[in-house]
Parts: sequence; C-alpha cells; structure tokens
Amino acid sequence: MNVDSGRDPVALDPELWQRSDVRRALAARDLATVFTLLRRVGTSQRRIATLTGLAPSEVYEISRGRRVMAYDVLCRIADGLGVPRGHLGLAYDSETAAFVGAADGFRSPGTGRTDLDEVAALLAHAAEVAVGMDEGPAALRWTAPQEAGTPVPGRVASGDVDQIEAITSALRGLDYGHGGGACREAVVAQTRWVHQLLQADAADHVRHRLVLACADLDNLAGWTSFDVGLFGAARGYFARALTQARRAGDASLIANVLYRAGRLHLHQGLTREALRFFQLGKIAAAECYCSVTVAMLSANEAWAYGVLGDTRRALAALARAEEEYARAAGPTAPWVSFFGPTDLEALAGMTHLELGAHEPSRLARARASLAAALAARGSDMARSRTFELTALAVAVLHDGERDSGLALGEEAVDLAERVRSVRVLDRLRPLRRAAAEAGGSGGRDLAERIRLAAAG
Repeated sequence: MNVDSGRDPVALDPELWQRSDVRRALAARDLATVFTLLRRVGTSQRRIATLTGLAPSEVYEISRGRRVMAYDVLCRIADGLGVPRGHLGLAYDSETAAFVGAADGFRSPGTGRTDLDEVAALLAHAAEVAVGMDEGPAALRWTAPQEAGTPVPGRVASGDVDQIEAITSALRGLDYGHGGGACREAVVAQTRWVHQLLQADAADHVRHRLVLACADLDNLAGWTSFDVGLFGAARGYFARALTQARRAGDASLIANVLYRAGRLHLHQGLTREALRFFQLGKIAAAECYCSVTVAMLSANEAWAYGVLGDTRRALAALARAEEEYARAAGPTAPWVSFFGPTDLEALAGMTHLELGAHEPSRLARARASLAAALAARGSDMARSRTFELTALAVAVLHDGERDSGLALGEEAVDLAERVRSVRVLDRLRPLRRAAAEAGGSGGRDLAERIRLAAAG
C-alpha cells in the first residue's frame, strides 16, 4: 500500500479489498471499520476524503461510527476507493454471495449464536418501526438481505417434476390474465432453479420430463420478456427453449416456441421474418400431427400476410387455419391449450383489419370477428380483451363511426392501464393515430391519453 504523500492520490492496492476482514466489513457496510483499516495501512483521512469526494469532517464522523445510508454516497465511496460495488451490496454479485456464505460456514452451528443475533437485530428493527422510524440504525442490517441459493437435491423424482409443471401452469395463467409484468420475475427465478436441477441425478424417464419442463419454462420466460418489452432477452430464452425442446424430442413445443418467436418479430414490424418463424413452426407441427398448432400458426401467418397486404395468401392461410382447427381432436399440450375458437376469430379479425387498409370493404368482417371474440372473452382475460377492444375501436373509426370508435377506444385504454404489459401499450399506437385522424376534442383527448399512458 502506498503511504499518503500529499501529492495526487495513487490508486489503492486492489488486493486490500480481498482481505477477509475488509470483505466482512464491506459486506456489512461497516465503513467505520473500513476507514480504520485504511488508516492502519497508511492511508490518511485527507486522502480518503480526496478519493471519495467527502469532506474531511464527514470522513471523521463515519470513522466514529456514523452510518452511510444514501445509495449515491455509497457508490461514490466505492468508486473512489476502487472497491467493487458488489462488495458493498450495491450490485450484489455472485462472488460476494459466495464469500458471505463461506464466512457464515465458519460460525459454530451448535451454539445458535447467529440465529440469536439475527432475532435480536430483527427485534431492534421492529421496535424502530413500531415507534414510527423507517430508517433507524437497526434498519441497516436488513437493507440488503443475504441471498442464499436453495440447495439442489441430489436426485430429482417424478414428484419434483409434477411441482414444476404445476408452478409453470400457474405462472402461465397469471401471464395470460394480467400480463407478463405480473409474473416475469417469478418465471425467470423459476427458470434458473429448474436449470440447476438439470445437474442432479434422475431416472431416464424423469430426466426426459425435466428437460421438457425446462424448455416449457424457457418458452414462458421468453414470452413474458417479450410482453414487458425485453426483446433481446426474449430471443435468448426462445433460443434456449428450442435447444431443450429438441433434446426432449418434442416437436409440439418446438412449434410453439417458433410461434411465439414469430409473434415477437411481427410485433417489431419484422413481418417477413415473422412469416419465416411461423412457416418453420408449421413444419414442426406437422411432425407431431397437432392440428391445433397448425391452425394457430396458419392464423398468425394470415395476420402477417394481412400486414403485407397480400389478400390471396392471407385468405388462404385463414381457410387452412379453420380447416385444421375443425379436424382437431383429443387433448393438447399445456403450451397450446389456450388456443381455441375465440383466438381463431380474433386473428381473423386482425387479418381483415390489416387488409382493410387496402380494401375498406374488409372492415365489416373485421368488426364482426373482433366483436365476436370480445364477447366470448371472460373478465379474467384482460390482456386479450384489451387487444381486441383496441383493434375493434380502430376498425370502427376507420369505418367512419367516430363516436362509437372513440367510446371503444376509451374503454380499451381503461383496460390497458390495468394490465402490466408493454405490448398492450405498443398496440395502442394505431388507435392513437386513428383517434388523431378522427379529430375534434374527443379524438384529441383520446390521442393524448394514449400518449400519456405509453409514456408512463
């Protein structure tokens, strides 16, 4: 360590931050101990102040035990001293977690001393809260709880996979009803856990189910990421889902991942790329002989052709979708079970709405299909209802019925504001344009309301 010389400060020795006593002090944000240790190796109070941008009096007070609570001040201290932010819990990294976990391992398990200390600390914080303090001294102990990974079992059994499948089903329901923002973090956390289980021992039939469950979760993680606007993350999860689904040999799930990837790119305006995903999905669906999946992919293909203004191919794809769905029989996989007659009707409505930009006579069919789909939706299907209300409002406005279209548009925005989905807000853009074109105070007000909803 370089002793302070009064000249421009020289960077502190980074090895200092790897010392066990310093790491423990940093993990506890015990800066008084950190500053004391710095003084012992020859770093003056003035130099600490220069490096961190603190006043010398502040360094003195911190050295005497004053707690630093402000995030920006902690960051300034970390960056100034050259301390990795993770060591202070500002960006709690895996290395810090491992270090703290290892340190905990040296405590004697027989005494129960650590548990008693934590109980006392929690009681102290509870006492502060009870008398109206939210940032008392005891609160610091609990600002960044130490994350401990759940131990991975040595062997995975069928019951473990049953639980994974049940959790995935519940998370899929939350996404469907309330949007990806309502459950994405839980999905991603569950995905991490299930990937760890792949390292455990399992019977061959259990491992096959586990790999398939892992692919299903990755698919859901990609879909919820897409729904909250994390398009790059969505692609990563979809890619991993495809790999796992192929390892499990499940063409139905491969087709479903490709459908969702197509929807992502259709949403981004990459229509031809979306078509390619849908067409690849149909190849996989043919491999597993799933008529519902072929119908779903064909209907989405029709929507993409509608965006391109290709009436012939759009109508042919819609006809194929209706034929395939009519011949579907038997149970479907959980990842495709959501698709039913209502979804087929909604996609027909979207296809005719897109074609209506070139052929206004198509708007009547768009309105009829969208209204029928909307009427069939339950109140628990908020995201789908928002999509269909938005599209119906656009169709009605384009069809010249200004007052009815604006009323539907207001209803769509009411619902959109209750769904945690960036995708829903993005899909309001055509409605904003149609409302602005409708003019008048009502049109301007709706357009402004959509702008504020999207900005918020």
